[in-house]
Amino acid sequence: MSEPDDHGRRTAADEEHHGIVMGLAFGQMAAQTLGAATRLGVFDLIGDDERTADSLAEALGTRPRATYRLLRALAALRLLAEGAPGTFTTTPAGDLLRSGTPGSLLSVARMFTDPAMLRGWDILDESVRTERPTFDTVFGTDFFGHLKKHPELSAEFNAAMSQATRMAADAIPHHYDFGRFGTVVDVGGGDGTLLAAILRAHPGPRGVVHDSAEGLAQAADRFARDGLTDRVTLETGDFFASVPAGGDLYLLKSVIHDWDDERCATILRHIRAVVPDDGALLLVEPVLPATVPGDGSAFPYLTDLNMMVNVGGRERTADDFSALCDTAGFALRAITPLPHPIRYRLIEATPV
Repeated sequence: MSEPDDHGRRTAADEEHHGIVMGLAFGQMAAQTLGAATRLGVFDLIGDDERTADSLAEALGTRPRATYRLLRALAALRLLAEGAPGTFTTTPAGDLLRSGTPGSLLSVARMFTDPAMLRGWDILDESVRTERPTFDTVFGTDFFGHLKKHPELSAEFNAAMSQATRMAADAIPHHYDFGRFGTVVDVGGGDGTLLAAILRAHPGPRGVVHDSAEGLAQAADRFARDGLTDRVTLETGDFFASVPAGGDLYLLKSVIHDWDDERCATILRHIRAVVPDDGALLLVEPVLPATVPGDGSAFPYLTDLNMMVNVGGRERTADDFSALCDTAGFALRAITPLPHPIRYRLIEATPV
């Protein structure tokens, strides 16, 4: 640890360490600022224009001085730029929080600053003591049960998952040979963002999306927009009970990290029961390194805690995935990284 210099002043290293702690301590305030701005629709109102705080306050029905203070905080967070006193434009990062822009992350920002995602974190220490989700304690039901009771929140969650998948979906079809399969079954595939990208890139296979009714709510529209309706079947079901037969590649993206080992093994065993001997299993998940690198991103580890707090799942290492596959009757064959900055890996396993 750095010590003050001979005059009792803090060194540059001390200031850096101080900044790390203070940035973390104030991190929730930054997230709440982002959440308030997206709920108010600040970024859409500014759009491509330059707007004054007073004009935005009038459009929003908010108090002018309070609006100005919010906008200045957003500028400090590099989501807006204040070109002249009281006049604001969006930055490239802020443009990602507009509803109509390519690559929009608006639903991601709204979902991950919603009380449904955050309130369980208030008692993270309880989850650390028990390794059980605190969401259930706070809301009196599990996360996905809560979404089922709140259709608007469920739609926002589906949109957020689609937005979060989009960058990976652009890359994945070009880093795995999907064309050698006849039918790709996307288990827990939601609105079909990933499967649609695969089918667009590979004209041979057909596709099946298997999910709950809530998860599939936007899927038909997705495939219709992409002109893929005749190549896809939507199957409502519960992957803890069974998965559709007839596929030779079973694909799961961001499904395994939602659940504990026992429930993951249940899902994978249902797949093992129907996959042909020459078929394959492809998981799309982050893979944690065996030890935390000193210069790496904290994001995968915060996601790991989020899984624990809200749904009881976790992120896994390569050894964890290998053991999970073994338990369910698969052998892990390869782990393929995707181009930076995509954090997912393609984890291929085959039946044994």
